[in-house]
Amino acid sequence: MTDLRSDTLTRPTPAMLEAMMGARVGDDVFGEDETVNALQQKGAELFGMEAGLFCPSGTMTNQIAIKAQTSPGDEVICDQLAHVYIYEGGGIASNSGASVRLLKGERGRFTAEQVREAINRDDPHFPSSRLVAIENTVNKGGGCCWSLEEIRRIRTLCAERRLALHLDGARIFNALAVTGETPRAYGELFDTISVCLSKGLGAPVGSLLLGSKALIRRAIRIRKAFGGGMRQAGYLAAAGIYALDHHVGRLQEDHRRAKSVGETLKALPYVAVLLPVETNIVIFELDAAVAPERFLESLLQRQIRALAIGPRTIRFVFHLDVSEEGFQTVLEAVRAFRP
Repeated sequence: MTDLRSDTLTRPTPAMLEAMMGARVGDDVFGEDETVNALQQKGAELFGMEAGLFCPSGTMTNQIAIKAQTSPGDEVICDQLAHVYIYEGGGIASNSGASVRLLKGERGRFTAEQVREAINRDDPHFPSSRLVAIENTVNKGGGCCWSLEEIRRIRTLCAERRLALHLDGARIFNALAVTGETPRAYGELFDTISVCLSKGLGAPVGSLLLGSKALIRRAIRIRKAFGGGMRQAGYLAAAGIYALDHHVGRLQEDHRRAKSVGETLKALPYVAVLLPVETNIVIFELDAAVAPERFLESLLQRQIRALAIGPRTIRFVFHLDVSEEGFQTVLEAVRAFRP
């Protein structure tokens, strides 16, 4: 089976499993797991930030970052396509008691001027604008990448208006593979960064939250309240270390395959809209005459799973568990489909 529903479906490679089984572990809630500590330090140093915190999921790292930098009644500014708004169970409201100001960006990417217009004036009738959240790459935007120059403009504005800036970097290494920028370039701009290890990097579990030492101390308390404290988590952290050491460079292969499938879909008459393919995500809309269920069933008959993320919108996500044979099967399947 070639499963294109998400890059979260990856399983540890034999070499990653070997690294996991050899991990030196302790009780991480006591701060005594050597491998967790090493992963947290490695992530922080990679992005040039002071400290890191290993958590079970990217949703948790995002939600901790929001709670650590807002108070109930504050407002978070993000795009209407943002994962923190759409896919995190209403966590901004339920966890932090914050409201949300949604921006209508271009495939999830907004501008500094849009942020400026969204910041509330100092008036007790309005929530206090407190945090701007950026997602890179943008999942619902087809895996598109942000301009670092636009992020710098947003950073300058946030500094002027005393707003915190958070990066949902679930797929930040996919973006870096395209732009050639460095992790430290991002570490210089954001107050907090969430980095997912269990998507394209292939670890089975976990994300890192990066920030200042003071913020991470607060984040540890929030993680505990969220039920995210883990014990001998070094077995999982070892997978994260292995992923950072061995799986970043290969993301280009996922991008190559996604772009090839995108080029094929572009020429097919049953595809009405195809978002530009920049990284490992392919999002396209089927023609009105095509039943999405029939399209997905035709793929399943060829041992391919995919996901509908809208009434006629299909998403393919390429990752390290998609073999060359599976990739070729996907190309054959989309060419062969007849509405």
